[in-house]
Amino acid sequence: MPTTKPTQNQIFAIICLALAVVTLAVYWPLTSHPFINFDDDEYIVGNSHVTSGMTWTNIVWAFQSGEAANWHPLTWISHMMDCDLYGLNPGGHHLTNLLFHIANTLLLFLLLKEMTGAMWRSAFVAALFAWHPLHVESVAWASERKDVLSAFFWMLTLLAYAHFVDLSKVQSPKSKVFYVLALFLFACGLMSKPMVVTLPFVLLLLDFWPLDRLRLPDFGAESNLENIPAQNPTAKSWVRTVIFLVVEKIPFFALAAAASVVTFLVQKTAGAFWQSPLPMRMANAALAYVRYLSKLFWPTDLAIVYPYPHHWPVLFVVGAALLLITWSALFIFRSKQNPYLIVGWLWFLGTLVPTIGLVQVGAQSMADRYTYIPSIGLFILVVWGMNDLFDLWPERKKFLPLAASVAFAGCLAVTSLQLNYWQSSIQLFLHAISVTTDNYVADNTLGKAFERAGDKEKALFLYSETVRLEPRYPQGQFNLAMSLLKYGKTDEALAHLKSAANLTPNDPDIQYDLGIYFVQHDRLEEAAQRFNIALTDRPEFPEAHNALGSVLSRQNRLDEAIAQFSEALRLKPDFAVAHLNLATTLVKQKKIAEAIPHFAAAVRLKPDDPEAYFNLGLALLDNHQAAEAAAQFSEEVRLSPNETKAHFRLAQALSRQHKSSDAIAHYREAIRLTPDFPDALNELAWILATDPNPKNRSGAEAVQLAKRACGLTQNQQPVFLATLAAAYAETGQFEEAIATIQKSNNRATDKGQKEITDKNESLLKLFQAKQPFRETF
Repeated sequence: MPTTKPTQNQIFAIICLALAVVTLAVYWPLTSHPFINFDDDEYIVGNSHVTSGMTWTNIVWAFQSGEAANWHPLTWISHMMDCDLYGLNPGGHHLTNLLFHIANTLLLFLLLKEMTGAMWRSAFVAALFAWHPLHVESVAWASERKDVLSAFFWMLTLLAYAHFVDLSKVQSPKSKVFYVLALFLFACGLMSKPMVVTLPFVLLLLDFWPLDRLRLPDFGAESNLENIPAQNPTAKSWVRTVIFLVVEKIPFFALAAAASVVTFLVQKTAGAFWQSPLPMRMANAALAYVRYLSKLFWPTDLAIVYPYPHHWPVLFVVGAALLLITWSALFIFRSKQNPYLIVGWLWFLGTLVPTIGLVQVGAQSMADRYTYIPSIGLFILVVWGMNDLFDLWPERKKFLPLAASVAFAGCLAVTSLQLNYWQSSIQLFLHAISVTTDNYVADNTLGKAFERAGDKEKALFLYSETVRLEPRYPQGQFNLAMSLLKYGKTDEALAHLKSAANLTPNDPDIQYDLGIYFVQHDRLEEAAQRFNIALTDRPEFPEAHNALGSVLSRQNRLDEAIAQFSEALRLKPDFAVAHLNLATTLVKQKKIAEAIPHFAAAVRLKPDDPEAYFNLGLALLDNHQAAEAAAQFSEEVRLSPNETKAHFRLAQALSRQHKSSDAIAHYREAIRLTPDFPDALNELAWILATDPNPKNRSGAEAVQLAKRACGLTQNQQPVFLATLAAAYAETGQFEEAIATIQKSNNRATDKGQKEITDKNESLLKLFQAKQPFRETF
């Protein structure tokens, strides 16, 4: 039978399946990896807006927030959706990143095939994109959702634009639909990661090649762009085309400009800009381009963070600049014969501009994740270039699949190896330290990883090493200070804490942490000063408002404290600690009814916190709501069955409901847990001596308990003495009862406790009549 050749659509489907399956297989191990202690706390684990999932409040926050020194609302929303789907199971979050990476790979393949018609070259570029080790960071790091998400919208934007161009050629009215769609998708990309601001520039590159909307003219010797002679219509029409294509992109450039301004303001407010001289930044940028090139062609010594050096050797910088200029000149020279060369090269150079370090954000000199989109330009350059190179030697073109296979096998092997380092924070940052020099950021983060693992000694060593390598790194100073505190080295810790604050005087977080230190050491005035500084730089800082409120409350400035707690709750309605602090302060003002809703909110927000139930129960008890209080104390007892005060307060609440049998059981449990608890001894003795139900009375035991309570308080408590008198009366020892109640009366008179003396007078009359006292319900 004759063999049927597969159709182009079948080949396309098979390639898509191969790309997806191999990518899924090589990256699958990351679904068992944990979160890491570098940004994952801020983006996911420790971010209450994210962990509480998709709510209208959280969505509004996503669009208003500049947290993590970026404005990327769609990235925040994608993390919220993951928390709804997977909770805090890191495997699910990593899986979403992987699925986006696979989608980006397939979209890239489709995009290149549609624009160039070259099936296999497009497939090779997509495979390099999918399997290159430099892209592991963007996929394996949960916090880098912004990379894969923004790239997803990048690919969709380019696809919509390509359709717009095709339809424009036949003047189809649908072209406008795809133009608007491309603009909308670009806006989504900007709301995922502002690095995609370079997309309008890439659209112009694609107009040149492969969309072929901008062919280069043959300029005459006397022709130039400033003075185009009339006899050169080719040059003139080319300029008109350039102007038309630029004007066509104005809405895209406008969006990019707006996103750039927002990003600049957010990062400036967050203090994310790294202060280094412009010549140093220019030198690092030139070297970073060359280092990216070298790692794309030979991906070794990859690290999650590359330290910013104090200086670069001049020869290295000059050499890097000359290399970039030479290659740029070569590709420009070949731009008419091989247009993909200049397009791929400028794609690589141009899309790296926002992160190349001319405007330095963060302490890194470069980052693997920054190549996620820029690398596509180089892959195009290499794949199309290799194809044309082999075309010069047709007899050798049969080796092209072999060369590609070797490249892919190498990429897959190194990618698998690189993924192994992401199995834990310790493993990841140990590797970073091993392949870089003087990596103080890696030392600091590895110290945090060891600290979380319980190894305080290694953490202290690494924080010390961080500060030794870079004394100007505030986070290292801060972590060293906190570590020293755990060893009781208070003075040394304070010196490093102040260094951290001085290095970042406008950093609200550092000022806040220094304030917390002062609170812990009862230096309240200094603490209040630091919290006020933090709030000056970040007025919407709920934790600082709460902390300042706590200081003011301790200073008995209750109205001011309440104002601070209220502001903290306005900014963060689900702030359990602020609810608790506000309620406690209201109790100090005897505003029990106003405090109860805030105690209840703390219980709702922290349902596993026994202390929250206790506080609510106590407020309800003080508000004469004994049944409701008993319910809260019962829940505390369930959560903390060995907590003395829980049993004691539950017994009180039950006693006020006249449930004496149940109250007796919990008083006994409180005494079992804490034998020398005078109040529990006294209240149990009172029930045993005075309860109207004879089954609940035991005069002899009541005497013993009351004697212990009086002895523990040196017979100075009138109420305890009155209980002992009632116990004597229950056992028929009326002379002892009379003598004891008179002693109680004397103590109460001395203390001005008229309510007790009035009650004692009634008891005295009963005892003189040889009658015991009985409670009446």
